[in-house]
Amino acid sequence: MSAVYAYPTLVGKIEASVRGASMDGKPLQLSLISQRDQVVALHQVERDDWTEGVLDLEVSLPVDELADGPWSGVTCVAVLTEGATNTRVVSRLERRRDETRWRGEVRVRRSTHAARALLDVSVVGSHGGVDGRIIGKTDVPWVVDLLARTPARQRDLEIVEEDFRDGPQPWLRPFADAPWLIDTSGDLPTILLNTSFEGLSALLSGARSPVEKATAGLVSAQVAGEAWATMFQSALSNLEFDEDGTPHLPTGWRGAVLRVMLPEVFPRLPLPDALREAHDRRADGRGWAEVQSRIEFAAGRRSQLPRNLLATIRAVSRSQEGTR
Repeated sequence: MSAVYAYPTLVGKIEASVRGASMDGKPLQLSLISQRDQVVALHQVERDDWTEGVLDLEVSLPVDELADGPWSGVTCVAVLTEGATNTRVVSRLERRRDETRWRGEVRVRRSTHAARALLDVSVVGSHGGVDGRIIGKTDVPWVVDLLARTPARQRDLEIVEEDFRDGPQPWLRPFADAPWLIDTSGDLPTILLNTSFEGLSALLSGARSPVEKATAGLVSAQVAGEAWATMFQSALSNLEFDEDGTPHLPTGWRGAVLRVMLPEVFPRLPLPDALREAHDRRADGRGWAEVQSRIEFAAGRRSQLPRNLLATIRAVSRSQEGTR
């Protein structure tokens, strides 16, 4: 029983595999599909003007658990989403007689996608007289990259240098005095480093002395800590809800951040209970200030802020001893 839902959900693992792909009816090389990284690279130099890609998807479900479970009318669907274009395409998969795997095609239309789509699989069934309940999902989505020539999974966090004061992004100018900003509005969270902030770029990219290196490490840890905290808050603001109002994990990087951070924010609770607790406290304000302190602490630990701060203190102390 998963406490984040008001009904039983699957415990067994759901595994999705892209077995093949084509572009406008022409098969793609298998080298453009990485089973290890779960990435499909749809961009080919020879075909920039393609119209539609088709992915052959195969899904393995915990069949014994489904057979013995309390669900009925179970179906399996693939969900292709891209935040940049606000696209969501649901494709129903089929299970042939006497087979344990579900198969189907997922169509990727070039006109409705921009760069990077995420492919998740959900298992849906009926329970307690209510249809359409999500009873299981894949842990990690596939990435369908429309711009990459090789199927390498990109970083889960982008770092971009921008001139906040005189650069080409007008919306950054009010933040000209900020050394960095965390942007969570896109498909990937982005750290924007302000190149007009005096000395920041030189410190992060050109530190040489022990004190400079320690200081650069401290600043990097501070940036990473803020990024983790901001990503957690953003993910918690984008939960998906069941028909009865029960929250469950979102797809993509937001779900991944919550899976990593929630056990550290609520270490005594299982993941489903922790998600429910975080949502409820944020919604009614009960103990939310304490939760925010836990988030900051967990983010600092993940960014190794205490370790970098200690290293900086020691480096400064040694440098001062050398000048005496």
